[in-house]
Amino acid sequence: MDKPFQFKEFKVHQDKTAMKIGTDGVLLGAWCSIDNFPEAILDVGSGTGIIALMLAQRSDSMTIDAVEIDENGYEQSVENFEQSDWGDRLYCYNSSFQEFADEIAEEQETYDLIVTNPPFYTDDFETKNAARNKARFVSSLPFEDLIKNAVKILSEDGKFSLIVPFKEEQEIIRLSNAHSLFLNRKCLVQGNPKSEIKRVLLEFSFRQVEIISEHLIIEIERHQYTKEYINLTKNFYLKM
Repeated sequence: MDKPFQFKEFKVHQDKTAMKIGTDGVLLGAWCSIDNFPEAILDVGSGTGIIALMLAQRSDSMTIDAVEIDENGYEQSVENFEQSDWGDRLYCYNSSFQEFADEIAEEQETYDLIVTNPPFYTDDFETKNAARNKARFVSSLPFEDLIKNAVKILSEDGKFSLIVPFKEEQEIIRLSNAHSLFLNRKCLVQGNPKSEIKRVLLEFSFRQVEIISEHLIIEIERHQYTKEYINLTKNFYLKM
């Protein structure tokens, strides 16, 4: 039986999608900046819809779109959107990001915030589960394609935020710079004080500004969360 994941203001069913709720999505949904009061937000590769739901809770944006290539993931996002308090602002498209971006660009529409927790495992680890591969592996949406298509539909003052493995940081920055996107903020994510840095949160825009660098440690020890992590996620997790 699917037991939905209960957050403070919404719940998320995850029985249909290959990618379950993880810390990465929650971190990105809580960390990405909405300081420029985005009117239109896009979540690329929505999975359960968790990031879009978090942004609906955090912002007054009237348009919060999501795009999901996997049919089961798409159905899951739709179901979670419809059951939330913000169903009228949330919409999911069942499409590849490449096709979606082409269509939006053709209509000359843009988004003020594009967020993504992209697939980032390389093909060496591909499994026999096609849906899981699509959700987890770079082959379904290479970083180059992700950035190139995001640039097409990002507004002039828009922000592009993502979470990636720490080892991919320099490559993402290089690819983004090649498409005139510049790093504005970054946050290194460490599981605990002794573990290595596994993830990095990155925020880009078309403007070159002084980079704000942060460092987040999640736990001091098992289930003993740091003050910074609690502050970041307390509006979402029930037990924070």
